[in-house]
Amino acid sequence: MSRLLPPARTRRPLRAAAALALSAALLTAGCVSSGDAARDEKAPAPSLKGFPVTVDNCGVRTTYDRPPSRVVTIHQHPAELMLALGLRDRMVGTAFPDSAVLPGLREDFEAIPELAQKEPSFETVLDTGPDLVYGGYGSAFAENEGRSREAFADAGIDTHLNREYCGEKRVTMEDTYDEIRTVGRIFGVTGRADRLVADLRGRVGRAAGAVRDEPEVPVFVYDSGDKTAFTAGGKSLGTELIRLAGGRNVFADLDDVFGDVSWEQVVERRPEVIAVYDYTGAGSVEQKKEFLLAQPALADVPAVKNRRFVVLPLTATLVGVRSAYAVEDLARGLHPESFR
Repeated sequence: MSRLLPPARTRRPLRAAAALALSAALLTAGCVSSGDAARDEKAPAPSLKGFPVTVDNCGVRTTYDRPPSRVVTIHQHPAELMLALGLRDRMVGTAFPDSAVLPGLREDFEAIPELAQKEPSFETVLDTGPDLVYGGYGSAFAENEGRSREAFADAGIDTHLNREYCGEKRVTMEDTYDEIRTVGRIFGVTGRADRLVADLRGRVGRAAGAVRDEPEVPVFVYDSGDKTAFTAGGKSLGTELIRLAGGRNVFADLDDVFGDVSWEQVVERRPEVIAVYDYTGAGSVEQKKEFLLAQPALADVPAVKNRRFVVLPLTATLVGVRSAYAVEDLARGLHPESFR
């Protein structure tokens, strides 16, 4: 196949960081309301009731005697999660934005110093004087770049890694809710966390309920790649989002968060819809569509033949506040008749 796109990445954290425009469906008033609610609740100081709090996170046990007060987030989805919980005043730096920020959180996000467009160096993080570093992907704590969790611990700094990259099991929406509640415990804002979870759970329930009786639609996730296809595997949250939206990831048997598959496999599994992940570093959405439509080997694949694509910002498929909105976007794309 012709090389229209950059090579597939072996791990998701290696993406470029320039911001992308979100799909119109995600930039809705619903997204704004979550941010507005967070801002309305920011004034009260987090409660010390219930401390100390002990958290087991990806094999690291941390006891917090009080809520962290100087936090650096590495990658965008942890930053947005904290902002959705009204914790702007606890954040002293962030890094590696993936896409345009949710409208209701944009003002607060822009007020946080950006330390780097990709992962910042260990020294850059230390210069902010943090008491906690919260990473979104495993690369936040890359040992070969001097940012291991052990290195931060030796410097007296706590760390927390988004549970999607603990690598233990398949990720589901329950992991999203648990992540939000865990962060709520760490910062003494459990009430806010419970309300946010209730809102997101309700959104997912309404979208899933609208398509509950519809036939399951086979979906292929196209992240990037030309010689092979880089796609979402069975351990990814994307597989769960597709299921909730009334679909089935045709590569749910791939035992990883992401992985490469052959185009022959794509043809054999005959997806009816292609979910295109949108982010900088692997070509635009239009380039990706043009690439897929131009391949003779894919011409008889139902999704290609019928030009059925659903576009999702990559950040909407991660453990964070966006995933609930992604379920509705997917459901509308897979079963548009259910939303007329």
